[in-house]
Amino acid sequence: MKIISICRSLLLSVSTLLFVACSSQPPAPPIAPAPQEVSPTSELLSEAEINRVGELYGPLAEARVRFWQKLIVEQGEAALWLKLQKVNNFFNQARFVDDEDIWQQSDYWATPLEFLIMDAGDCEDFSVAKYFTLKQMGVDEDKMRLTAVKAVSLNKAHMVLAYYDVPSEEPLILDNIDPRILPASKRMDLIPVYSFNGEDLWLAKTRTQVHRAEGKADTIKSWVSLKQRRSAGVPLLQQVLIPPR
Repeated sequence: MKIISICRSLLLSVSTLLFVACSSQPPAPPIAPAPQEVSPTSELLSEAEINRVGELYGPLAEARVRFWQKLIVEQGEAALWLKLQKVNNFFNQARFVDDEDIWQQSDYWATPLEFLIMDAGDCEDFSVAKYFTLKQMGVDEDKMRLTAVKAVSLNKAHMVLAYYDVPSEEPLILDNIDPRILPASKRMDLIPVYSFNGEDLWLAKTRTQVHRAEGKADTIKSWVSLKQRRSAGVPLLQQVLIPPR
């Protein structure tokens, strides 16, 4: 069998495992609301959209969204390390809840807005929210990769966000299991399998080395669906089993 076929088979099998389960964390306190409003820009929600969130999902959901938008504006010019810390800490306050319990689906990748409305999600949702938020704050998309891993201690598939200051060097890991931002070599509990960003796809060779795979990130159906919903504005979330808090 050719090496390309082997890589594709590996990617398919690992993607299936990732979609079945990912690692959890204990419940955390709710995100503190912020009363201040931010000025809308082309990269932020409009005031009408934020108000719509409040109308549909209540004042706490609206407060979380306002705090999120305020974070993007106020930390947009901050040092990189501070951006990573602020975003990682902000989203890690949400609850870990399986997709079946929220969306009545075995696998659903929520948009950052959906994640904030519910204040709950699984590992993909934590990682995706951090990715798009950092991108809005000016972090180079080419330096970030959503990374499918195996969480060894829990024996489960998992997803984290990896930040590469230099593509050939080891990344920093932003995770909802361990709140510390650590180099990949310090996360011996994680075994990387594949990673992707807005365009490209990589297969892992070691904890710190990857090689580009054939194909693009848009071959991942959940990623394509998420991006389509993200561009559609405030969602109408009807089929949920746990209410937003």
